[in-house]
Amino acid sequence: MEAKSFRKAGHAPSLFSAFLYFDVSFMIWVLCGALSLYITKDFGLSDTQKATMVAIPILGGSIFRIPMGILADRIGSKKAGLTGMFLTIIPLLWGWLGGSSLLQIHMIGFLLGFAGASFAVSLSLASRWYPPQYQGLAMGIAGAGNSGTALATFFGPQIAQAYGWHSVFGLALIPLAIVMIVFAILAKDAPNAPAPKPLKDYLSVFKHADTWWFSMFYAITFGGFVGFANYASIFFYDVYGDAAHPGGLTKIQVGYLVTITVIAGSFFRPLGGWIADRIGGMRLLLVLYSVISVCAFAIASMPGSFLVMLLYTSVMMACLGMGNGSVFQIIPQRFSREIGVITGIVGAAGGLGGYLLPTYVLGPLKQSTGSQVTGFLVVGSIVLLTTLIFYAVTRSWRKSWAKAESGVNY
Repeated sequence: MEAKSFRKAGHAPSLFSAFLYFDVSFMIWVLCGALSLYITKDFGLSDTQKATMVAIPILGGSIFRIPMGILADRIGSKKAGLTGMFLTIIPLLWGWLGGSSLLQIHMIGFLLGFAGASFAVSLSLASRWYPPQYQGLAMGIAGAGNSGTALATFFGPQIAQAYGWHSVFGLALIPLAIVMIVFAILAKDAPNAPAPKPLKDYLSVFKHADTWWFSMFYAITFGGFVGFANYASIFFYDVYGDAAHPGGLTKIQVGYLVTITVIAGSFFRPLGGWIADRIGGMRLLLVLYSVISVCAFAIASMPGSFLVMLLYTSVMMACLGMGNGSVFQIIPQRFSREIGVITGIVGAAGGLGGYLLPTYVLGPLKQSTGSQVTGFLVVGSIVLLTTLIFYAVTRSWRKSWAKAESGVNY
């Protein structure tokens, strides 16, 4: 009965289109991370340079998400989505036919941010079609496009091994073209979308303290997910690879492990939204942040078995994915009329968190200490501090706008 009510409440073709757009875009966005073991071998990069290379696409996505969110509010999510997919063709062609220097790789990676910016468009397309009681599930389904990362980490290394990593960029044009056609046919802007406003009105959301709080909390959940997803190949190969240990994991086997951890994070996102609709996103997030912190400390113990490490990283990624769904169960309740721009802003903060994680924490600490241990001790401490801040902030929210009489579970 509930599933039937959910289907009747919104527009399934648009929700499906939002998922597909985000899925193929996310696959493309993380290609540098998925192919990192092959690209870095060609250029002989240091630990810090490796981390920077996989993080630049995340930075590009962070920068492009805000203008794409505003564009979705001004011209509609459908037109904004088609624009984003068209722009994504540029770095794919460049990566396929060029990419012969590290500078070019950095520029290609930055332009892959057009794909990462799909987040602001796909989630606003989905959100506007569904009432408050289904926001967590709808946004979780659209956001499950994170699973595109699994496609990149599973197929990318195999294609790169057989045909070279440049070919992966060229072949990615095929699913992108298919999704563009499907999106153009099925996606439809919600009739209740607000009328376009002057640019200064969209940017006025920066005046609200809650915008910054949501940005901080999403920087932990999504930043942790995408940052580790991009860095995971380097991490697993560094700790358990055949270059470090005779008989260790091959590059393709590492790709399989990374795929498992990414799947955990991707497919638990809608579950997080669904649970948040029932018990409240604030309650769920408090639990998830606590578990993420424990997992980070457990990873820092560096178990000798890669299967034990796979368990730790998969649980952490699952909680990060559920946290992503939980955050976006709450946001539409607070910023329903500015959902496009607020999704862009908060999404940009999430991407920024994903850029900072490998570039300024995991990569440099690995290079300076010679071990991955310190990086994850720092991550666990940051999440633990965020858990305490989140608890304090949500208490004030319950006294202001997140009240029980609203009929929404917070």
